[in-house]
Amino acid sequence: MKLNKILIIEDEKPNADRLKRLIVKLRPNVEILSVEDSITSAVHWLENNSTPDMILMDVRLADGLSFEIFNKFEVRSPVIFTTAYDEYAVQAFKYNSIDYLLKPVEEEELDIALRRYETFIETVPFVGAAIEGLLNYIQPKDYRKRFLIAHRDGYKTVLSEDILYFYTELGISKAMLTTGIVENVPQTLEELEKQLDPKFFFRANRQFIIHINSVKQIFNHFNGKLKLELRKQPDLEVIVSREKASVFKSWMDY
Repeated sequence: MKLNKILIIEDEKPNADRLKRLIVKLRPNVEILSVEDSITSAVHWLENNSTPDMILMDVRLADGLSFEIFNKFEVRSPVIFTTAYDEYAVQAFKYNSIDYLLKPVEEEELDIALRRYETFIETVPFVGAAIEGLLNYIQPKDYRKRFLIAHRDGYKTVLSEDILYFYTELGISKAMLTTGIVENVPQTLEELEKQLDPKFFFRANRQFIIHINSVKQIFNHFNGKLKLELRKQPDLEVIVSREKASVFKSWMDY
């Protein structure tokens, strides 16, 4: 199975034109099916056309974040997300993402992303199995469910669902449990960010990854930021940046 047909979802014409030029240069035999510029038009196109081999999708569209497309239509195509905002990377990989490219998209980076698709597909002989295998490969369904924690002369297990939030203190990663007990964990926050289910855990800032049930109250903060009050530590303030604020609110509201 070859990469034959690509759908572009991008609301800024210069960026859409750049993607088209790069695709024509890198894969001259690939057909660009359409360029859609909104959630509404993209969903309408997907509902009325055959499944493209791949979608190049901007994160921010005129009528909202493109993640909403996945709530309105069962997208079965692998997706390369493009955006000027890197704070959406974790959320993007909840979906059919094989890569996440920052604008302006560079030729070499796009080529590498396309090769990821092509290399995987060539190893699987059947089209249906190939797509399903690719989606399982790029979008793992299993996230970390437990941690093995050093305890006294041995070890104990802590379930992910029993952790309110992770944080760093003096370079050490710690987990605040629902019981109020704090445990050290060997993983860095960067490692945890990849291992935890993004439906339940959110990287609020460099110091905190929080569970959705850990948030007791949300306050508007200056310059469009948000201030969170977390359970078990009412005196602790966790700040969400202005850039992440809208994503955080969408995460909390779904």
